[in-house]
Amino acid sequence: MLRALLSGLGRKGGTRGWAFSSWQPYLPLAGLLSATEVVSHWTAVFEKRGIPEAQASSEYIVAHVLGAKTFQSLRPVLRTQPLSPWQLQHVQKLSSCRLQRMPVQYILGEWDFQGLSLKMAPPVFIPRPETEELVEWVLKEVTQSSCPMGAQGGPLILEVGCGSGAISLSLLSQLPQSRVIAVDKGEAAICLTQENAQRLRLLDRIQIVPLDVTLEGSWSHLLPWGPMDLVVSNPPYIFHQDMEQLAPEIRRRMRPGEGRCLVQGHVGA
Repeated sequence: MLRALLSGLGRKGGTRGWAFSSWQPYLPLAGLLSATEVVSHWTAVFEKRGIPEAQASSEYIVAHVLGAKTFQSLRPVLRTQPLSPWQLQHVQKLSSCRLQRMPVQYILGEWDFQGLSLKMAPPVFIPRPETEELVEWVLKEVTQSSCPMGAQGGPLILEVGCGSGAISLSLLSQLPQSRVIAVDKGEAAICLTQENAQRLRLLDRIQIVPLDVTLEGSWSHLLPWGPMDLVVSNPPYIFHQDMEQLAPEIRRRMRPGEGRCLVQGHVGA
């Protein structure tokens, strides 16, 4: 029954494989599949195709279609209630993207980081769990520091390579008196940080600057803001010799020359 539901008519009247086709649900059966059953089906499909974190991927996709952050947060009635034809079709579309190794964060278009809901979009890198550890480290440094920071009672923080803005915006949200200068050489990253800052209403405390710090003399552009209390950076830090061991989701989005070491620092004013 499930195979019949997730298949559609081909251009010549035959059936096409559900995984990559633009199918239409078979309406008499469309109201018979619950969210739990759909999760089980796509988990099995992902596992068969070697997709990492198969069950988590399936749960996130189904929960997203049903308007929730996680499958566990769905009310029990929504887990057992039949999905509508549109919901099944939407799950199919998003799951097809996952079968092509698109990361779940890009598929959903957003991701939670340090309690903030951030927009995610390629080619900007997705913050990893280790990035949250870096934020915690910076917060600890600030709270334990005995040195006065910033002219306005809080630290002035420079983030090099802001990406989606995850680090900068997390620090701003948890350090109410802080200010941030966020720089990145990528236009997509600058735009995404700007959009996330606007969504979180933090634009008044962040300066977002397009800047390639590897260019000679580039640091002079930061002089007008004065001395920084903290410099933090979490650039791509995969070594070249390890590139081939990466999952396809990551390897496809790493450009040549991006194997760098993690940089993080504390610079007194």
